[in-house]
Amino acid sequence: MENGIERTCQSCGKPLQGRVDKRFCDDYCRNAYNNLRTAASTKIVRNINNALKKNRNILAGLLSEQGEIAKTTKQKLLEEGFQFKYITHTYTNKKGNVYGYCYDYGYLALENDWYLVVRQKGS
Repeated sequence: MENGIERTCQSCGKPLQGRVDKRFCDDYCRNAYNNLRTAASTKIVRNINNALKKNRNILAGLLSEQGEIAKTTKQKLLEEGFQFKYITHTYTNKKGNVYGYCYDYGYLALENDWYLVVRQKGS
């Protein structure tokens, strides 16, 4: 007890002994507190990364079936579970075509809901 105020663990509430700046009674409580504090943001990042990896795997699967360049429909991509809102970056070529990329695999929207699937050069 310091100045009449009892210090307690921020995780479990047990009284603390030792250093004046001590915040947790042990490593378990420190880890539990920090894991709980970052759980929401970690979950969001994990879900987005999982969606990006799934998108990449779908595109990679299409290329392994058809070679270096593949064409597919929007419907087939959606049926596989592709989520168009998740991309890692875009690339605009000299003609002004904008490719959406999931890591090293990309796609370009063509006419009539067709898509061109490519792999980034040098990958």
